[in-house]
Amino acid sequence: MMQPKKILIPVNGTEADEEAIRLSCRLAKKSGGKLYVTYVIQVDRTLPLDAEDRPAIDKGEQVLDHAERIAEEMDCAVETDMLQAREIGPALVDEAIERGVDLITIGFTYKKQFGEFTLGETIPYVLKNAPCWVLICREPISEEED
Repeated sequence: MMQPKKILIPVNGTEADEEAIRLSCRLAKKSGGKLYVTYVIQVDRTLPLDAEDRPAIDKGEQVLDHAERIAEEMDCAVETDMLQAREIGPALVDEAIERGVDLITIGFTYKKQFGEFTLGETIPYVLKNAPCWVLICREPISEEED
């Protein structure tokens, strides 16, 4: 069984993030590992990459603070980081490589597009390009979706 020492968890403020963090904490505690929680602000191509989007930064800080509290409640070592990038998937893969993580845990909200279940763009990119294990933690299907 894999004993990840370094786990990257991308967050965006959904309930699925919480479950991904809790699950990652349980895995990390078994190996004495550490969590790296990352929030990525996607910057439109019409703007410079370092453009300051105050509302997005404020949201990111709130999401990261919440993630940090969850990890600390579970007595888990955590480091948070906010990135700005054109595309979220490549930013996450680059972060995983840079940090040398063993696992990426992605909390995922069940969603449909054009009536069909979809993984969006980020998850398929990470699944295809990540150099490590990837764990998808999808929330249950809500009754409205059924």
